[in-house]
Amino acid sequence: MSYDVNNYSMDQALADDRNHVWHHLTQHKPLEDNDPLMIVEGKGMRVLDAKGKEYLDAVSGAVWTVNVGYGRESIANAVRDQLVKMNYFANSAGSLPGAMFAQQLIDKMPGMSRVYYSNSGSEANEKAYKIVRQIAYKKFGGKKHKILYRDRDYHGTTITALSSTGQLQRKDQYGPFTPGFVEFPHCSAYHSPNGGDADFGIQAARLMEDAILREGADTVGAVVIEPITAGGGVIVPPAGYMKEVRRICDKYNVLLHIDEVVCGLGRTGKWFGYQHFDIIPDIVTMAKGVASGYAAISCTVTTEAVFDAFKDDPSDTMSYFRDISTFGGCTAGPAAALENMRIIEDENLLENVQKMGAYLNERLHGLAEKYQVIGDIRGEGLFQGIELVVDRETREPVHESVAAGVAADCMANGVIIGRTNRSFELHNNTLCLSPALIVGKSEIDEIVDAIDNALGRIA
Repeated sequence: MSYDVNNYSMDQALADDRNHVWHHLTQHKPLEDNDPLMIVEGKGMRVLDAKGKEYLDAVSGAVWTVNVGYGRESIANAVRDQLVKMNYFANSAGSLPGAMFAQQLIDKMPGMSRVYYSNSGSEANEKAYKIVRQIAYKKFGGKKHKILYRDRDYHGTTITALSSTGQLQRKDQYGPFTPGFVEFPHCSAYHSPNGGDADFGIQAARLMEDAILREGADTVGAVVIEPITAGGGVIVPPAGYMKEVRRICDKYNVLLHIDEVVCGLGRTGKWFGYQHFDIIPDIVTMAKGVASGYAAISCTVTTEAVFDAFKDDPSDTMSYFRDISTFGGCTAGPAAALENMRIIEDENLLENVQKMGAYLNERLHGLAEKYQVIGDIRGEGLFQGIELVVDRETREPVHESVAAGVAADCMANGVIIGRTNRSFELHNNTLCLSPALIVGKSEIDEIVDAIDNALGRIA
């Protein structure tokens, strides 16, 4: 039997999808009587569904991924050429694109030196946790194995990644969880009674120190945080926070793991979100925008000091990092990532993110002057959040149905925006924007105008 997608009717595709595909994050009961959304084509920032409707995508593939936009033939060609030459070999051996991309990536990350390949953000974080746990056994008799994580942060969908996730609805019904993960408070100034204090960043970081001392510093091996919280509400750390986190980690010999799965590869106007804060982590994880969704790839990047911990005693057969990722050996990922990085550099997309991010933020603050339901505008570069509230003084969140209604209205009118959902009991109230790095003023105007019209009708 031959399979020709070009002769596959849309009606048949929708029927087969409805009857056989289990979609992510989707309640399927309504699909018993309704067609699913099926996106079949994309170019630049616009996508087309199976029924011919066009949308402007303001969330880069719905989950902050397609950083350089749709329809990039040069990436597709780079992947095709590499697959014909050598598509796969287990990453216990090397590959040409793997070696080349590692060098190019490390060149963008001063202080980091080693790249471990896998195929999703959840898996990249799992690798980091295994590194921390193995170091605990190699150097500290297994005692320094605990990993601290923040309320509101998200680190992946596997059971252990969820164990390090501070979003109750995402975790609900999936326990019991992996032991040894400890939550500490977030750094959201907007949601703190002390958020207006000049030294709030220091105060918030010291809540992490309190958790280390409460658990016992000799039991804590690492802290994992997002540089800018994504699905937890687009929360940017306050001034001084990240440097204080780094100082505290150094004080107690705790590894600092930054999860760049969303922010990495240009989203915030720098190659990585942590680079806004003048720190060097011990471990950095990334996925999504690494290849803009043209191939599956994730990376767990470490300093040479972390890497050296796994080669100190070659005679010990248990001393090296005894981990494997089957699809970490696929060459399509680094091949796509190399071309993705070239596009970002050659088209000056980091500069565009800075300019268009400032314009987007300006337009959103204009909306805040018009609508009292907007409590806060925050973000960095092309990663912006709009928090909706019942009352600006009390900052009481709107019911999640309001944010859902705004997003649905935008969708019905041809613009796809994001929102916090299935994360919290009360705070699923932030609209999320992360357009592709190629966005221009006209697309930003179209996005903001759609939100303006939706708020006028709903909020």
